[in-house]
Amino acid sequence: MIWLRSSLVLLIFLSIVTGLAYPLLVTGIAEFLFPHQARGSLIEHNGQLVGAELIGQVFTSPRYFHGRPSMTAEKPYNPLSSGGSNLALTNPALNSKIQQRINQVSLFNPHSTAPIPVDLIMASGSGLDPHISPEAAEFQLHRVAAARHIPPEIIHELIQQHIQYPRLKYLGPPIVNVLKLNLALDNLNPTGR
Repeated sequence: MIWLRSSLVLLIFLSIVTGLAYPLLVTGIAEFLFPHQARGSLIEHNGQLVGAELIGQVFTSPRYFHGRPSMTAEKPYNPLSSGGSNLALTNPALNSKIQQRINQVSLFNPHSTAPIPVDLIMASGSGLDPHISPEAAEFQLHRVAAARHIPPEIIHELIQQHIQYPRLKYLGPPIVNVLKLNLALDNLNPTGR
């Protein structure tokens, strides 16, 4: 009977420490040191919540830059069903999906003569990636400039301003956050959505 009492006391103690005290301590430290990240890296525009820095969004209008495809189930960029498709390169379904994306990207960007950047065709491993490469942004430049009636040079400069470089070169390639770039576009030309 004494072992049962000891077990229950230990269970209650460890539940309080690991289930309550430790999460509260870590959350408190995160809130103090990294408040923006601890609250989900949320982005507000004109006083309204428009998204998060770390989760992509669907943009289909020619007036906006488009992000990577999302493979999350039911609806794109759904963080509750994050994950890749797990289709093998030899799977005909994957090849069909890739061809559909190539056709769609080519249809949306008829003035772009460069090869289509791979990040506009292939989904990320999580299916939530909010970033594209600078090359993918440049590939879409003429479509966005024509749709907004803005000179391409201005759009190019905007892309250059939104390139995020890794702190150390070997930690990854430069990236562009699609939501932030599109919000900057709206600030540049807020009329005529």
